[in-house]
Amino acid sequence: MAGKGGQRLDKVLAHMGFGTRNEVKKLVKEGWVTVNGEPVGNPGFHVLPGRDQIEVDGEPVVYRQHIFLMLNKPQGFLSATEDKFAEVVVDLLPPEYRFFHPFPVGRLDKDAEGLLLLTNDGKLAHQLLSPRKHVPKVYYVIISGVVTEADVEAFRRGVILDDGYRTMPAELKILSSGPESRVELTIYEGKYHQVKRMFEAVGKKVVYLKRIAMGPLVLDERLQPGEYRELTEEEIKMLREWVRRSSGK
Repeated sequence: MAGKGGQRLDKVLAHMGFGTRNEVKKLVKEGWVTVNGEPVGNPGFHVLPGRDQIEVDGEPVVYRQHIFLMLNKPQGFLSATEDKFAEVVVDLLPPEYRFFHPFPVGRLDKDAEGLLLLTNDGKLAHQLLSPRKHVPKVYYVIISGVVTEADVEAFRRGVILDDGYRTMPAELKILSSGPESRVELTIYEGKYHQVKRMFEAVGKKVVYLKRIAMGPLVLDERLQPGEYRELTEEEIKMLREWVRRSSGK
């Protein structure tokens, strides 16, 4: 008889990469799977991942509570988990990752590209999104119009947006200046469409926007738009340490 609560054994194993649902059902029915040391022949048996000890052919199934994914967000996708009318970034993930219900940490505009962290670690996400943390976010931006040292100084002081809000000081680095300019911009807050609105405040228009860093994370240049990878153990450790230090703990 299946246990109460939890998740179906075949679903858990399929999402952990042990095969398709049908392949996993066959494994279970043929007696290759044990739960807490006892053979289980029912694929619909309910287990509590992370609590129940599951083994396949004697090998423990290591269930991960949290996942951390670096996505190079392509244009045209919303930084959300669902939407009735538009594609969302979670649509780019295969079932074995969607199983963990990851969500984007913060947002990138629909027409923007670049670094987006997806995780199901709500505590870490909350800490990264806290306005008090002033997490630095670095963008590569192409601007229609000549960017000058006067703009650099204006951004350093903070510019007044269309709603009267004065932004925190930002760091504007000119890479090239001309009828179409290329810059790097570092901001420490995340107002709605902030980068576009900051340049509009100095009479210029953003034509391309790509986030290349957030906090200690730097976009992996090998990732093409729409591609993703798991964070390395070192990156996760670096992220947690950054959050700890920024909390003063």
